[in-house]
Amino acid sequence: MKKVVYLSMFSLLVFSAVSAQDKKDDKQNVFEKGGDLGKMVLAEQKFYALDYKGALNIYTDVLSSKPNDANVIFHIAECQYELKQMKEARENAEKAKSIDPKANVYNSLLLGKIYQQEGMQDEALVEFNAFKAANAGSNKKIAESDVDKYILQVTTAKEMIAKPVEVKVENMGDVINSEFEDKAPMVSADGRTLIFTSQRPGKSSAVNPDDGMYYEDIYISRWDTIKKMWGDAELIPGTLNTEGQDAATSISPDGKQIFIFKNDIETESRGGDVYVSRLSSSGKWGAPKAMGKPINTTYAELGACVSPDGQTLYYVSERQGGLGNADIWMAKRKSRSEWDKPVNLGSTVNTDEDEGGIFLAPDGKTLFFTSKGHNSMGGYDMFKTVMENGKWSTPVNLGYPINTIYNDYCFSLSIDAATGFFTSNRKGGLGARDVYKVDLSNYSVLEKEMKKKDPNTGPVMAILKGDIFDANAGAGMEAEVVIYDEAGAKVGSTTSSEGSGEYFLTVMAGKTYQVKIEVKGYKPIDEKVEIRAAKEGATSVVKHYLLYKK
Repeated sequence: MKKVVYLSMFSLLVFSAVSAQDKKDDKQNVFEKGGDLGKMVLAEQKFYALDYKGALNIYTDVLSSKPNDANVIFHIAECQYELKQMKEARENAEKAKSIDPKANVYNSLLLGKIYQQEGMQDEALVEFNAFKAANAGSNKKIAESDVDKYILQVTTAKEMIAKPVEVKVENMGDVINSEFEDKAPMVSADGRTLIFTSQRPGKSSAVNPDDGMYYEDIYISRWDTIKKMWGDAELIPGTLNTEGQDAATSISPDGKQIFIFKNDIETESRGGDVYVSRLSSSGKWGAPKAMGKPINTTYAELGACVSPDGQTLYYVSERQGGLGNADIWMAKRKSRSEWDKPVNLGSTVNTDEDEGGIFLAPDGKTLFFTSKGHNSMGGYDMFKTVMENGKWSTPVNLGYPINTIYNDYCFSLSIDAATGFFTSNRKGGLGARDVYKVDLSNYSVLEKEMKKKDPNTGPVMAILKGDIFDANAGAGMEAEVVIYDEAGAKVGSTTSSEGSGEYFLTVMAGKTYQVKIEVKGYKPIDEKVEIRAAKEGATSVVKHYLLYKK
């Protein structure tokens, strides 16, 4: 993404006037010669160059000679807002309004945005509407301000807070979280492995010069089946983490692959690419390998996840041809190591805003994602869309209190659909962003209407896994496993791992399936497997197969 600096006509006029004053001393700074006007121009330049601290310092200097200048106070509030200094920003924006409500037409917009983030929805609506009224003759200014989007967010927030969904949201505490940023929790299909990304001091003690934070590393927590709790998070074993930026974006349903975002300016991944790491038989993760073309491009690729059958890759990219900055794309598998040409998920899912934080549910058809578009409560919200009859359904907001007026990202789900995990910067956390879990026992997040669950029904999904062996050699072997329902329709397929013979599939529970395995030179397997739904926890059926030569 390229950033362009825009200067107002005011800045350009002042710059021209100052530059034309005294040309005798070429070494003297034109902004210094312009006094406060020159300083205001310089501050504005710094603001649009994203140097908010530098701009704030200059505006504060100007304020010392003009302590009651409402316009200067507004600009100070504007810088403080960008620096997340909400208390100070609110005080100054309100002060500017009390001195002169018309000093800067954008003060109402800024005050509305501050009130929105402070949870003062009614006050925010008043300010947003005041901004629209003051600019009623300029449709362009209203459109460029996004004020209608903010009004929609506030309206959505008021409606959802008034009708909360029946869930229990809980911070995962210091077992997972730290005083630093902790984000993007992803759970394996068996519910026993949780991976996430953290900016705490880890593999690298170096600091990213762009934000002054530690470089990100990937952490892992394992479910203790005896204590019924998550173990303390630790750096993931193996060669996954480096001295640079390493961020996990998903773990495959079988827990054998982790998809990673890497951004290393000194390697081919500069700008951001998707990598994949595979779990070795020793239990350590191998060095990440780039996905390569056509997945990675010269633009930023920000993360990926794979379908339960391993045949479809979903990923986030800023490549050309999208609808917004970052869009969700998909690609079908061509071979073991190749993917077909990527396809954009289209305008039903993608907007002119950012989409990301993707997770494909174990049912293989429900895609959870994060977006600033659609009907957000404010900032980023989490949504779901379902593949129905070859089309993606209209995204649905997961509701309050899963989503809030703050930024909520990266939803993932256990196979029994009883527990969700996500990231949020909502108030009350341990760090800038924390990992949360949500009890979905009474909320059918996979159902179309997401209504209250029937307590008499078990989990909707189950795991079918096992090993396939060469009966003569006694060794694991590679073979395609295809699953059919009782009507004869194909419902899933996978290929067992070469060497180990392991296979892994997710299927609907409470049904009987026909399992077929065919390998050239071997007698075929064709048998029925009943998958009974457990009343509690994930259903897991283990079936091993021996293949005999013909």
